[in-house]
Amino acid sequence: MNERTTPRITRETPVGPDADLAQEDLRLADGTRLTPEVAEDIGEQVRRATGRPSLSGTATSPQIAFRVAATVRERAAAVAAREGKTISQLAREALEERIAHPR
Repeated sequence: MNERTTPRITRETPVGPDADLAQEDLRLADGTRLTPEVAEDIGEQVRRATGRPSLSGTATSPQIAFRVAATVRERAAAVAAREGKTISQLAREALEERIAHPR
């Protein structure tokens, strides 16, 4: 039996015409018929799976955004690069440390 290989998809890959899922018999790799309901379920799974992984193991991790002076960001970037981390990781560690040891 021939192994089926998945084609490489890029931004330049042409998009074909829309299919009328109620009329056309299109099948997924496992043989399931692609219906409007199945397509909606797949879309919902993709929407839930996008974004960064949760830090706490739950569905989402809340975000905190704040502004700093350009010099602070530059120094944070240097420290993060030296430690092999992202600025977000560095900021998380600093906030967690501060909260763990309140004044």
